[in-house]
Amino acid sequence: MVRIKLSQKIFTEDEVVTLTGICADHLRGLARNKHLGTIVRAAEAAGAEAEKWLFSHSDLMILTVLQPRCDHYVSAAETLS
Repeated sequence: MVRIKLSQKIFTEDEVVTLTGICADHLRGLARNKHLGTIVRAAEAAGAEAEKWLFSHSDLMILTVLQPRCDHYVSAAETLS
């Protein structure tokens, strides 16, 4: 179960990773394959484009149903704490 603030409408990639336990690589792949989230491209100072994913509340709920927590992500997080 994922608990979020009712007032929050948009979630960054980092927030979704933390809330769902899905690693960033799996999250990006699932978002591309299932057409979830929105890619926001920002021009970096060096001229290269940076991609950031933004997800809605609906996207977040779909992600939690489609993809279980990543075992390798949970293991790494437990090691750090």
